[in-house]
Amino acid sequence: MKILYFAWLKAKLQMTEEVVSCSDERRDTDSLVRWMKKRGPAFEEVFSDLEVVRIAVNQEYITGNTTLSEGDEIAFFPPVTGG
Repeated sequence: MKILYFAWLKAKLQMTEEVVSCSDERRDTDSLVRWMKKRGPAFEEVFSDLEVVRIAVNQEYITGNTTLSEGDEIAFFPPVTGG
């Protein structure tokens, strides 16, 4: 799976993207976020409040837990405001 980070998430994690395998530990978006939080202090901080993090799977915004597959693209980004 390809994981993309945008805006302040990218700055805090000091990366724009990475590739991880789709394992039992990362089979859906909820388990992926739990796994991410265990990766270190920066990840724990970024994913501590999911009210300020949005998730898209294959360029479609999701609102609940979503099953993931090996070729998926997962993007994490802050809420977008217009004006």
